[in-house]
Amino acid sequence: MTATALDPLATALPTLPEVLRLRSATRPDDIAYVFLHNGETPQQTLTYRQLDEAARARAAELDAAGLRGGAAVLLHPSGLDFVSTLLGCMYAGVAGAPVQVPTRLRGLTRLRRIADDAGTTTVLTTAAVKRDLEERFGDTPELAGLTLVDTGSPPAPAAGEWTGPAAGPDDIALLQYTSGSTGDPKGVRVTHANFRSNVAETDLLWPCRPDSAVVNWLPLFHDMGMLFGVVLPLWAGIPAYLMAPEAFIRRPARWLEAISRFRGSHTAAPSFAYELCVRDAADNGVPEGLDLSSLRVAANGAEPVRWNAVRDFTRTFAGAGFRPRAMCPGYGLAENTLKVTGSREDQDPTLLLLDAEALREGRVERLPDRVTPPPSTPGDHPTDPTDPVDPVDPASGAGAVHAVGCGTTVGTTSVRITDPGTLAGLPDDTVGEIWVNGPCVADGYHGRAEESLHTFGARLTGEEDRGTWLRTGDLGFVHAGELFVTGRLKDVIIRKGRNYYPQDIEVSAERADPALRPNCAAAFSVDDGTAERLVVVVEADGRALRDGGSEGLRGRVREAVRDGQRLEADEILVVRRGTLPKTSSGKVQRRETRRRYLDGEFATRTTPDSGEAR
Repeated sequence: MTATALDPLATALPTLPEVLRLRSATRPDDIAYVFLHNGETPQQTLTYRQLDEAARARAAELDAAGLRGGAAVLLHPSGLDFVSTLLGCMYAGVAGAPVQVPTRLRGLTRLRRIADDAGTTTVLTTAAVKRDLEERFGDTPELAGLTLVDTGSPPAPAAGEWTGPAAGPDDIALLQYTSGSTGDPKGVRVTHANFRSNVAETDLLWPCRPDSAVVNWLPLFHDMGMLFGVVLPLWAGIPAYLMAPEAFIRRPARWLEAISRFRGSHTAAPSFAYELCVRDAADNGVPEGLDLSSLRVAANGAEPVRWNAVRDFTRTFAGAGFRPRAMCPGYGLAENTLKVTGSREDQDPTLLLLDAEALREGRVERLPDRVTPPPSTPGDHPTDPTDPVDPVDPASGAGAVHAVGCGTTVGTTSVRITDPGTLAGLPDDTVGEIWVNGPCVADGYHGRAEESLHTFGARLTGEEDRGTWLRTGDLGFVHAGELFVTGRLKDVIIRKGRNYYPQDIEVSAERADPALRPNCAAAFSVDDGTAERLVVVVEADGRALRDGGSEGLRGRVREAVRDGQRLEADEILVVRRGTLPKTSSGKVQRRETRRRYLDGEFATRTTPDSGEAR
């Protein structure tokens, strides 16, 4: 079996603080975390000893403030102060609730809602963020009553010697607030045991080795960024190289260059991030000297995985040493700590070509294979691996849909597909709601007993005595033991008794014009009092509008949706780039987009913006 960095001593420990104590005692001067300035050069480094001392100092202050057993909001920009503050909260028995630093009133409103939901008025932050919030929002009711604590101030001289009661495995380690894309944000109660189980299962799928390293650009307040950027590397005892999300968005190649420079073995991102890298390479070329041969796990999740992202990234960076099997689609959610399923690093991603009409009716019917996945090695494929057979593009024909497998469960985690109406289990190759059972399922929603019972306490019809399940709200099916995710239950658009998945419509819309970017469209339905109408909102910059203005672009989008889904869009709205609301991981928030549409908040684009045109 492959050697891993999860040594027996670490895996036997029940909490992350005890793992940090072990690392500090046995490997004090080894690097734990490195923050990269502009995603390129090391700006700040923490060894295990330095992290342990900083966390203890923070814990002493929190304990002295009487916060043990309570909660605190963590409001930090990208950097290592967040990591030491998070561990300090865990040392002190304070449930940390990470939140994105607000730049507008809307973000401040979210911050206040989370603080109120968590039952705290304490906000741990940096001096710069504290000063900015007080200057910009000091007179707003959202900030009133909140105590902003500068975590960068020097600790008391004896703070580093602090020792306190050790947390237990069932104690709350974190309040992971959901994105709010499905309503008010809810705090998922993640225990230390949940973290330990999820890390152990992640290591079974994607083993860490003594020479492994994580490279992460995802925000650390997001569940995927938290697990891959903070929890996994500390428990595994491997260094993590972190960068700000903005550094990646401004120049996606920085992520790949950091993997190359620091020999990253593990990374993770949503599907659109891999598409942005492909687009960046098309515009600017693959960086000279890029070497991705060290990358064994490029986890692809947080949204339905797009086959074109898998195919194009593999093809674009094959010459830089990227191995196709390193692309590891997976599925997870905060309510399960993170990972539910994943594709193993020694297997190719699974692709099914399905009958689109059958899928709309909830049935899985395979079409004759017309695609050869990218080969794992040149010898695996009869053709030149640099020129693989292209699959039929789902946007170019309504009869076929590409479904990318998200792998299998490991450990004791189980997945069942159920009928969301009858709550009965469904057979394989049938679309239904994804239910999860296992040690990674979180403790429930903070302060929401009724919602927790509905979401975390579901029971299968006819199997009520066999325990409870987590209802994910996501739709999918199981084929040959592998999970395939098709969409979100509440986002499904129903026309004439058939289910249409908004992400398929959005992919068609995005491909209507070469100048449109990935993740730039939102599709949803509205009721006008007489019938359901399909609305598609598309972000566009000057390049997309140059030929024919917004009318021409709307026509191309309408035609692409008609060709791709055999569906007529009732309204297509073209808005300025950067207008669509998105979650912290970059996913478009369809329901918030729908709300803003109904409230008339979108200003439409009609002509190219000369400042954006290239």
